[in-house]
Amino acid sequence: MSEEKKGIATVGGNPITLIGPELKVGDKAPDFTVNKDLMEEKSLSDYAGKIKLISVVPSLDTKVCEAQTRRFNEEATKFGDQVAVLTISVDLPFAQDRFCSVAGIDNLDTLSDYKTHAFGKNYGVLIKELQLDMRSIFIIDQENTIRYVQYVREMTEHPDYEAALNALRSLV
Repeated sequence: MSEEKKGIATVGGNPITLIGPELKVGDKAPDFTVNKDLMEEKSLSDYAGKIKLISVVPSLDTKVCEAQTRRFNEEATKFGDQVAVLTISVDLPFAQDRFCSVAGIDNLDTLSDYKTHAFGKNYGVLIKELQLDMRSIFIIDQENTIRYVQYVREMTEHPDYEAALNALRSLV
């Protein structure tokens, strides 16, 4: 049974339960399996040798999630091939593709945690009550060590973009 954390996050001010460990800077990044499309899976090893910025959003069909994804899509162009920018949500892969097509998102990978919630459980962001992943940001270096973690405590709030980008810049 996965660890449950209560009282550390909210949705609209209402407490929720997060499943999985609370990761910290210096921890080894847990592996995960997510879907690029309905058949193709991706894991941490698919981004070997790169710095990874993982932007986690509950659903791309909300304003804050859309803004977060647009911001990191724009920022991704500044880092070149040495950084992989990933957006992970539990949206179905074809919904992610539709969103990206309409929004012009083409500088990052959108990945779906819908099938097994492996990412959410391994990174401590799966919301038990909603089966969505909580808004968060992880920056992982080339050796898969976590160098930055931001668990956003209220789902409807934006992450601290500048803090995350500054942490990323320090690794590039």
